Amino acid sequence: MKPSVFFALLAFALGLFSCKTNEAGFTKKDIRHSQKLIGLEFESERIDVVYNYLKENKSGYDSLRAYPVPYETLPAVQFDPRPMGFQFPEKKENPPFQISDEVSLPADLQEVAFYTIPQLASLIKNRKITSEALTRLYLDRIKRYDSQLQSVITLTEDLALKQAQRADQELAAGKYRGILHGIPYGVKDLLAVPGYPTTWGAAPYSTQVIDATAYVVRRLEEEGAVLLGKLVSGELARGDVWFGGKTKNPWDLTQGASGSSAGSGAATSAGLVAFAIGTETLGSITAPASRSGVTGLRPTYGRISRQGAMSLSWSMDKIGPLARSAEDCEIVFSLLYGKDPQDPSTNEAPFNRVSKSPAEMKVAYLKKDIESDTTESGANLKATLEVLKTMGVEPAPIELPANFPYDVFDIILRAEAGAFFEELVRSGEVDLLTEQEEASRANSLRQSRFIPAVEYLQANRQRALLIEAMHALFKEYEVIIAPSNRGRQLLITNLTGHPAVSVPNGFDQKGRPTSFTLLGNLYDEGSILAFARAYQLATDFDKKHPPLFEK
Repeated sequence: MKPSVFFALLAFALGLFSCKTNEAGFTKKDIRHSQKLIGLEFESERIDVVYNYLKENKSGYDSLRAYPVPYETLPAVQFDPRPMGFQFPEKKENPPFQISDEVSLPADLQEVAFYTIPQLASLIKNRKITSEALTRLYLDRIKRYDSQLQSVITLTEDLALKQAQRADQELAAGKYRGILHGIPYGVKDLLAVPGYPTTWGAAPYSTQVIDATAYVVRRLEEEGAVLLGKLVSGELARGDVWFGGKTKNPWDLTQGASGSSAGSGAATSAGLVAFAIGTETLGSITAPASRSGVTGLRPTYGRISRQGAMSLSWSMDKIGPLARSAEDCEIVFSLLYGKDPQDPSTNEAPFNRVSKSPAEMKVAYLKKDIESDTTESGANLKATLEVLKTMGVEPAPIELPANFPYDVFDIILRAEAGAFFEELVRSGEVDLLTEQEEASRANSLRQSRFIPAVEYLQANRQRALLIEAMHALFKEYEVIIAPSNRGRQLLITNLTGHPAVSVPNGFDQKGRPTSFTLLGNLYDEGSILAFARAYQLATDFDKKHPPLFEK
């Protein structure tokens, strides 16, 4: 596009630049140029007729911007991932999570930093370690190690010690809140904690303090968990670069931790927190989980309330845990899912834990994507399929729906992000973001203003058809095995709202973790978690820890 056309269109569509041509700020010639971007060409007389209408539109846009909107306000049009005729699963009685009485303190107390939630719960419940002592252990590790990782942006030390001391006092008084009682964790810095900065990983918000407690933070506090700190988010929920640097992979400090829940993945992997909360719009839980060698659960869209969290895409954002194991993810998820009146995307759908073995499930695998992957990650996934065969799993070969305009779907995320960050762009503070290259969030926000509403809605109509196509596929299968970083599964399932779990399954020649992904039906996190649990019982990849941080 010629620069003259670009700036004419910008002036016409947004009024971002002053124009002395006339009071409207754009001319009929600007309209003729603008048509080229959207593939239309009206006759001159049609443009003459539409000109005054567009002037009224422009005036309306200007008046709209005079009415501030609280950051938590959702659009009146709500996304629902349920296909036509879909019924929520029937509620079943879930067995309680088991807490053994046989867990002991190791000779080297640093090993406790890598214990699973049930192991830590056993130590605390049986008074073998206090929550305060455990919290101080993690705080010490953060202070020793995080300068190498850049995974923690704000340490909530005073709050953590206060919560830990309360947990110990309650336990001494005979009050035990449950399996997370006294267990330290971290939360991605997109979620609000009163009295502490919520920076969203971006310089324009580096001093932002939101006087609210995010739903997830409040629920975990009610369960007795201890908040150690805010974990780094990539800049406005993109990648592992933030205004203070780049979050590193604990297995290879020359490599970024990947995905905007980079801090959550790296801190969990390095034993700086027992578990972490992340968010995903397009890979930000599963990618850092894969890179850091931990297990990450991206639940069904709408499963966990996003109240108190930054929005990137109202119709695609999800919140989920990153933890040592599938069982840990299941424990955290089971305490967070459900209806929250402050987030209308949430609902009453039950969560049912699954006791079936993988051999009893209907399983498929993405044959073409897996067989065409010649990387070390691909070789490890092929080896995983062999392990699963010994467990009685004979997956059927399938492919995901192909006949869709996949090249256009990204405008859904970008248009919604552009609406949320309108003031950042209009004020010019988008120029303060760290990354400014073509693939950056800053560039994405600028160009989002050129996405026509008609195309946004048309993309969502295609999305509705994609939901139906995926529903037809999941009528046949409970679990689909997929590569974590190959093919279209990441885009498709984030658009359709299906859950996924990233499971570590080996290492490359440089000693860096690889993973595979399990895809599940809507509101059936139980099947993919049970499958992952069984695989982790048969292997030990989830028990490996980055050597630099073991002591």
